[in-house]
Amino acid sequence: MHGWNEDVERLSRGIVDYARDRLRLDPVPLDAPRSFEELEAEVGATVTAEGLGGEAALRIFTEILAPACLSIDHPRYLSFIPCAPTEASMLFDLVVGASSIYGGSWLEGSGAVFAENQALAWLADLAGLPPSAGGVFVQGGTIGNLSALVAARHRVRQRRVSAVEQEGLGELPDVRWVVAASSEAHSSIKTAASIMDVEVILVEPGKDMRFDGAGLEAALASRADQAGLQLFAVVGSAGTTNLGIVDDLASLAETAARRGAWFHVDGAYGGAALAAPSARAQFEGIERADSFVVDPHKWLFAPFDCAALIYRDPEEGRAAHKQHAGYLEPLQETGDWNPSDFAVQLTRRARGLPFWFSLATYGTAAYSAAIERTLEVARYAVQAISGRETFELLNVPSLSVICFRRLGWDRGDYYAWSDRLLNDGLGFVTPTTVRGETVARFAIVNPVTTEGDIDQILDTMV
Repeated sequence: MHGWNEDVERLSRGIVDYARDRLRLDPVPLDAPRSFEELEAEVGATVTAEGLGGEAALRIFTEILAPACLSIDHPRYLSFIPCAPTEASMLFDLVVGASSIYGGSWLEGSGAVFAENQALAWLADLAGLPPSAGGVFVQGGTIGNLSALVAARHRVRQRRVSAVEQEGLGELPDVRWVVAASSEAHSSIKTAASIMDVEVILVEPGKDMRFDGAGLEAALASRADQAGLQLFAVVGSAGTTNLGIVDDLASLAETAARRGAWFHVDGAYGGAALAAPSARAQFEGIERADSFVVDPHKWLFAPFDCAALIYRDPEEGRAAHKQHAGYLEPLQETGDWNPSDFAVQLTRRARGLPFWFSLATYGTAAYSAAIERTLEVARYAVQAISGRETFELLNVPSLSVICFRRLGWDRGDYYAWSDRLLNDGLGFVTPTTVRGETVARFAIVNPVTTEGDIDQILDTMV
């Protein structure tokens, strides 16, 4: 298995040809999921004692398995949060896979870590964080949010220990650790709280759906069980997943600072719009964040899986996450920048390299232009929806997520329409629920999506 021969030579040509042909497709096929029974009947057993051979396995993938996977980069894939990687990033993903790079330590991957850190520095600068800010690329916003909250609790806990020791109080009194976020915040915040065994206060935002400091203070004041309550983190959203709302980050930062809490900003989807001059003003206050997450595999045109976790003070991330073991001592005695010290992980792929390569290839100005283009199409979608009598706009989008009603439809109508759209190979647009109501939702992050694509989808909602 570990050697180059004629079989591997043929396999390499087949794989490179497939990758090149896939990248050349314009547009890519939407494709469609298939049932387990269908795939089992057509594919059969692939993991056998004798092996199928590389060319046979590749043929099964290209002819049967790949077409059973939706193309997330299709221009009319407008569900969830799509992914639209650049050609350069996808090509370089092949290089990363072929290079057998370990991205967890400077000793083993200094060149990769150096490049990743340049991409992280650009993101930190967009958010207005100091030059000393830094972090790590993790697999997604869920791990990024969890890691940031672990660091937040670690800092507040250490400060509390220091204060108690200085005051000579002896044993620490019991506390109930609490993180506060909007009820519209990503589900990963509740997941992180569950994993950490801490409480979470989900604050219902106002009519504009924005979470702000006044709402947070009111929610905290309304708690009848204040005894022992210790707020250790406040989470603001820089673009909620469901509606694309940017919270009032400035007032949340102020409230967090006044209460001695960590301020974390989840910009997994929306943080990319920091690169768009037309949207930058919406993020006022993000420069005060103690930590910040943005996923390049969402709106910054990198392949899965790539999320940036950035700390204002990386040492606070390191203090919470650095692992200690005898065999790790050679990595820790030098003081080098080891990415595995900054998140809930140890082994890691150098997953930020395709994003770095794309930035280096095209330049940051091209990124700004591409994001502005998606915002332009989103504004067109708002106009197109507002101009049709059978539609009603649910929200004026902050960024590029648009929710709207098809008047006269119920939940079943939306799902039947979504299924028809996919079955016809026209697009993939799933409904969502907003305050108990089923509605249609567009998430536009692909610069290839056009005004014509929007009209084509709206025309099917008859």
